[in-house]
Amino acid sequence: MAENKLNIAADFAPTSTQEWKDKIIADLKGADFDKKLVWRTPEGFNVQPFYREEDKVGLASTMSAPGQYPFVRGTKENNDWYVRQNIPAMDAKSANAKALDVLNKGVNSLGFTIPGKELSAEYIRTLLDGIYCEVVELNFSTCQHRTLELAQLLADYFRSKNLELKSVHGSINCDPIQKMLTKGHAFDEAAIMERLQLAVEAKQLLPGFRTIGVNSLNLCNAGAYCAQELAYALAWGAQYMTMLTEAGVESATAAKCIRFNMGIQGNYFMEIAKFRAARMLWAKIVREYEPICNCAGGCQCEKVDGKYCPCAMKMNVCATTSTFNMTIFDAYVNLLRSQTETMSAAIAGVDSIVVTPFDVTYKRPDDFSERIARNQQLLLAEESHFDKVIDPAAGSYYLENLTSMLADEAWKRFLAIMDDGGMLAQVKAGKVQADMNATLAKRQADVAKRKEILLGTNQYPNFNETTDGKIESAAGCCGCCCEPELPVIPCVREAEQFEQLRLRTEQSGKQPKVFMLTIGNLAMRLARSQFSCNFFACAGYKVIDNNGFKSVEEGVDAGLAAGADIIVLCSSDDEYAEYAPAAYKYLAGRAIFVVAGAPACMEDLQKEGIENYIHVRVNVLDTLQKFNEQLLNK
Repeated sequence: MAENKLNIAADFAPTSTQEWKDKIIADLKGADFDKKLVWRTPEGFNVQPFYREEDKVGLASTMSAPGQYPFVRGTKENNDWYVRQNIPAMDAKSANAKALDVLNKGVNSLGFTIPGKELSAEYIRTLLDGIYCEVVELNFSTCQHRTLELAQLLADYFRSKNLELKSVHGSINCDPIQKMLTKGHAFDEAAIMERLQLAVEAKQLLPGFRTIGVNSLNLCNAGAYCAQELAYALAWGAQYMTMLTEAGVESATAAKCIRFNMGIQGNYFMEIAKFRAARMLWAKIVREYEPICNCAGGCQCEKVDGKYCPCAMKMNVCATTSTFNMTIFDAYVNLLRSQTETMSAAIAGVDSIVVTPFDVTYKRPDDFSERIARNQQLLLAEESHFDKVIDPAAGSYYLENLTSMLADEAWKRFLAIMDDGGMLAQVKAGKVQADMNATLAKRQADVAKRKEILLGTNQYPNFNETTDGKIESAAGCCGCCCEPELPVIPCVREAEQFEQLRLRTEQSGKQPKVFMLTIGNLAMRLARSQFSCNFFACAGYKVIDNNGFKSVEEGVDAGLAAGADIIVLCSSDDEYAEYAPAAYKYLAGRAIFVVAGAPACMEDLQKEGIENYIHVRVNVLDTLQKFNEQLLNK
């Protein structure tokens, strides 16, 4: 018996893809396979309901190993990443104290935002005092025209500590295009080139630093889909590469100056594919600039095409969880959102990760929320061992296809941007900004219709939750005293319209009551009362559910006795023809009457004067706004 081992290949006959599809079609019982099961992604391509080994044959994403060109499987031979925390450094001493504290709690990468007017040797000494700079990644953001000055101050400080400059790693975030997109500054090419040249000189002072940023995180926080963010990020980086190489900077040097600061949203598998595709496409782009190796001491890596430096083609990525899908209400759900986002980035093998604290939407993060944000990464590394496996997505039929399809779509968009003058020309013409505003409008419309779900906001809200004074400040863009010279990208969370609706209810001092008049078919009345309770709770209304009534008159009387402003009839489509007119006539305008559903007899009911219907096809936001106008303006 011990020798009778199961041999799947021998004991089970192989099943072809067509046989699987035929079985699925049979189980669909006449429903259209493509309409029912094929997903048309917002990125612009179709995803099949199942993939098999044959579907990954010949895919470019499967043709390399970790640490090897074109780096789809990662730029390194391990999956270690930096756990980064950003610290506003308005005051050097307090920022230093916080940095020392978080370094003892698992952080090994620091991000400092420094006011340009504060830059001085004394400031840098105070800020970095007690920090072992050679074992911590250091990242800085300051006024862009002071990039070189900051680099010089850092270099002097490191030398004073007897550190080899090449042993200190980090970044300085010089990114003129970001200022154009977020602040509306109209830089010309000469002004941009001046800043880029300063960044290159800063790189020469600090060889272990990346000194030019591509901050597509801002696009992610404006609602960009994965292919959209990726295409613009690639065009953004290519713009800087072109400007620098045309100015005489070696292409390898230019590429090694650039760090990509990208966002992560909640589309779990798509985000994994995004970072894998990003590395592959960026390597392809830099290859076209023919980077010759200039690595200190010579590069030991195998040259691409026998002569080009692979180190220059390695994309360096810091990934930050998005604020776009974060909410004020049911804010602890933000932890679930940022956790899956962090998992996507870690599985995809990025270089560093910033987890946005869950309460950033309504207050300055405190010690508790910052601690949780740090621990979200530490749990993945220390307890789930995500750092022990390189590119666990490799070989997955689904993820390899997703990577390939996303790369193809992003590449098409990238080429279209380049054919239209490149990233800078599109920003100057306002085309990027218009594209992002169009995407925001679409996503807000999808949230309003519940095509895109935000748990706790437009679906399954916490019925009894109020802000109760917890809002200290709303998350938003940094203010700027200058009048924008260019259009700017939006800085809006997709939950904001629902939150404004609910806050208006809360701040009005009137909480409308919605009463469920449940009657008739048990299964249908329960389903529709649950749907209706969730629907109206999204506006902060008090909902009153019931087990059922023997007559509509009994239900209406109970609703009025409870002080209902809205009475919702919950029954089956077949029974609405009888119950709805009777309930509407008996109610006689003493409360707003609503039918839960879209019954076939709707036209007849409308002739009776019944105007309000809620169902899965209505615009939830618009409908609730109309009820607010009726109920809160009395």
